[in-house]
Amino acid sequence: METTRYSDKDLQDFKSIIENKIVKAKSDLELIKSAYMNNGNNGTEDTSPTFKAFEEGSETMSKEANTQLAIRQEKFVRDLKSALIRIQNKTYGICRVTGKLINKKRLELVPHATLSIEAKNLQK
Repeated sequence: METTRYSDKDLQDFKSIIENKIVKAKSDLELIKSAYMNNGNNGTEDTSPTFKAFEEGSETMSKEANTQLAIRQEKFVRDLKSALIRIQNKTYGICRVTGKLINKKRLELVPHATLSIEAKNLQK
């Protein structure tokens, strides 16, 4: 029985898409981390205490939001790196549920996808 997989050329194309996404994702992660590290001294020392309390409250919120963003971004980078390993193993683009090839357009949009739309819909 012949295994269904993407051609080496297709895999190379996907590899460059993924590598570009990793570079961008890492750059985005650095931005998120620097925003998180920058404690945002927005010069509110001389303003009213009430405003300062609001400012600190929103700073806490944005730190939590930034932390969540950073966690999601780190997972995205890990998922993309896992996709590169699947390319090396020549298992990239094969749905882990159905065993069929994942649509090329889907992989171009979500290059770390491991499920076909068909399998994704079964999960709902």
